[in-house]
Amino acid sequence: MGSGSGKGKTILFGEHFVVYGLPAIAAGIASETIAHVTRTDKPGWTLDDNRPEMPGYKEKKKDEQRVSIDNVIRHLGIDLSKSGIHIEFGGDLVCASGIGASAASCVALARALNEEYNLGLDDDAINQAAYEGEKGYHGTPSGIDNTASTFGGLVWYVRDLRGGPPTFERLKLREPVYLVIASTGLTASTTEVVGDVRAKKETDPQWFEEIANEYSTLVHNARNALLDLNLDKVGQLMNRNHELLQGLTVSCKELDDLVRVALDNGALGAKMTGTGRGGNQISLAPDEKTMNIIADALEKSGAAAVWKTSFGL
Repeated sequence: MGSGSGKGKTILFGEHFVVYGLPAIAAGIASETIAHVTRTDKPGWTLDDNRPEMPGYKEKKKDEQRVSIDNVIRHLGIDLSKSGIHIEFGGDLVCASGIGASAASCVALARALNEEYNLGLDDDAINQAAYEGEKGYHGTPSGIDNTASTFGGLVWYVRDLRGGPPTFERLKLREPVYLVIASTGLTASTTEVVGDVRAKKETDPQWFEEIANEYSTLVHNARNALLDLNLDKVGQLMNRNHELLQGLTVSCKELDDLVRVALDNGALGAKMTGTGRGGNQISLAPDEKTMNIIADALEKSGAAAVWKTSFGL
């Protein structure tokens, strides 16, 4: 039996700004998906998906998952026409939007196949296989999710607006940082939200430029603060990043309420993460004890789901 794992991810800085060529910082979180692969006598593959989930997530993604698994197997050159495999997914990463669940499953599967078939792949090759798998879910993925899932730590990501490959830089922290992720239970259309921001930008270019210029300085300061483990500074920058996203009109009352609860209960910083107008909110905690306090408060406030994790290693 071959086994492998892939980390979940969260965007710490850069939602929406990354669309316009500004840097984003993503983190591979400690929560992970684990895959086990066992050979069988029957051709093809079968699956038991035992990952925890937000209600309805796995059923909604079933067809995309099938394409994704086929993509990974095909990319790795594994022939299942005569004898097949049974795949089992598990782990503590919840299947939910915005935390890299699909990428984590792709990375975990690639690693499990690598071990079972003695393919001798390094992490760069695993990352490429996972990217192919991500195409089943996202068509043309950015690559940031599978990179964070494969390598962990932090990923500094810059999109090439001329259509070339994006720039990835992998960063590691000296010690883990505690994070709470809370879900609003709401899902917005990424295409619609991104389109709204673009329309506002085209209507008032100066308005967008002022916000984008401040964000550009902010994200570089955030990178330095993270590498220095200056968490007070990171928290301040997260708070300001959330305010900038409010300015882009991509937050919502539910996200703002979760941010307020987190800050009132000891978070160093809190912000929306991902598309916005629903989805998830993240809170930076100074220590494990405070992480638990923040998580309890968010649960009591009515968050649809709350996860405690860490990032940086």
